[in-house]
Order: sequence, then structure tokens, then C-alpha cells
Amino acid sequence: MGALTQEMEFTQRIDFPAKAENIALAEKLIDEACSKHNVHESRYGNILIALTEAVNNAIHHGNRLDPTKQVTLGYAVKDGRIIFLVQDQGPGFDFNHLPDPTDPQNLEKPHGRGVFLMRALAEQVEFQDQGATVTMAFPIDAAQE
Repeated sequence: MGALTQEMEFTQRIDFPAKAENIALAEKLIDEACSKHNVHESRYGNILIALTEAVNNAIHHGNRLDPTKQVTLGYAVKDGRIIFLVQDQGPGFDFNHLPDPTDPQNLEKPHGRGVFLMRALAEQVEFQDQGATVTMAFPIDAAQE
């Protein structure tokens, strides 16, 4: 387990089939979580983009749009941060050796920015289970950096 998930209980969670339209379920949970825990509006956009990228990757790349496989999205709040977990039932991927989306030869490609965006927008990102589980932490308040 990574440092973010150690002793962390994600009591608020949903499981849903790996279908593209279920990204709306993820967006709804993100909205509810941010509202319930008074996440500063300046943080909301980063959270929404990073989480929808992670859920989209779980649906399309992890579970390969197989509706018999589940995606799990959960969150917890600890030490002034909201921590999200996204998990799929796929084999994972090599998250340490991804093409650089800022490389000129990759700029025109329609895919390959998700992990880059997650790392840029979240305060902390951890991968477990060979990449089938990603945990991201975001400050709740605007002043925290």
C-alpha cells in the first residue's frame, strides 16, 4: 500500500460497470464530495479534471469497456486534504514509463495526457496494483500549497 492509502478507509465509495456513460456517476460523486466538505472553488476544477481522467482511463484502458468489470471511486478526508481512490479490474500498466505528452512528436496524439494531468493537478498521486489503483490527494482550502 502507498502512503496515501495506508490506514485510510474510503467509506464514501461507488462501484459501477465499465461503460463510458458512467463517467457521469463519477462526476456526481465528485460534486457531492466537494460540496459536502467545502472544497474551495479554486480546487474544484483540478479535482474534476484529474478524477475524470482517472475514471476514463479505468473504464477504457483498465477494464477495456467491459461492462462485466467494475470501476471503484471512493474518497476520504484527512488532515485538510480530500483523497480520492480510483480502481479498475484490469492488469495495470507501466505508469513510470509513459511517453511525454509535451514532446513535440506526441502533441498531436489524441491520447496520452491523463497520467500527466493527474500528476500536474493533484498534490500527490500514487499508483498501486501495477497501476490498476490510483490515489490522488488535493488540499481542501485555497491557501494550502
